[in-house]
Parts: sequence; structure tokens; C-alpha cells
Amino acid sequence: MSRQRQRRRPMSEINVVPYIDVMLVLLVIFMVTAPLLTQGVKVELPQGDAEPLPAQSDDPVVVTINQAGEFFIDIGADKGNPVDAETLVARVRAVLKYKPKTPIMVRGDAGVEYGRVVEAMVLVQAGGASSVGLITESPER
Repeated sequence: MSRQRQRRRPMSEINVVPYIDVMLVLLVIFMVTAPLLTQGVKVELPQGDAEPLPAQSDDPVVVTINQAGEFFIDIGADKGNPVDAETLVARVRAVLKYKPKTPIMVRGDAGVEYGRVVEAMVLVQAGGASSVGLITESPER
């Protein structure tokens, strides 16, 4: 009888080794797949000394203008495809309807005409944004 008592584990002892193994496997999967999920548009950002914006709870919506003057927005199913002005306004309006505090940022290629960047800012404001930020790249030293 005493041998059976020694072999039994109390219910309070849980073997966590399998859980640690599962967590490590999930961590490796996320580390491998995360870089593959990022999509973007290649732009050469203008350089300028600017203070970084304070961290906010909501991720910003980024509107990008490439060198050809095409608009891209980083929400929706076709993030890597150009969108027209009406689609841009509609998507910004939809985001701001559900999350009114979402920051809206504009990235313009250094080679794009300034008027095209202003046009993007006007479209974003037509979508309901009260303020629009510009994304720049720190100058090379």
C-alpha cells in the first residue's frame, strides 16, 4: 500500500514541459511567417529632421504615393495594389467611423510632385480625418 502512495503524484503537480514545447513551436512559426506577411510599396522617402510622434494605442493608417503618383492604402485586401481617389476616401471614412482616433499618415516618394501629396492629404481629409501626418526618413549623417 505504501508503494502505491509513493508512485502517485499529487493533483497539484502539473507537468508543464509539453506546454513549453508547444509555445516554442508557435514562437518559431510566428517568427518565420511575420516577415512574409508584410507588404508594401517601394518609395524613396524625403529626408528631414523631425521629431518622432508619441506612441499611440491605435496603429496609423498609411497612405502611400509612389513615384508614378499612384495611391496605396495599407488597409483592405489589396494592400499592394493602387487605389483610385474614391476608394481611398471610402476606406479612410470606414476606418474613422469605427475608430475615430486612428492617426492617418501620408508617405510620398521623394520624386513625386508635391501637388500629388497635397491631393492625397485632401482626399484623406475628405474621408473625415481632422489631421494628417507626413512620414519622412531621417537624413543620412
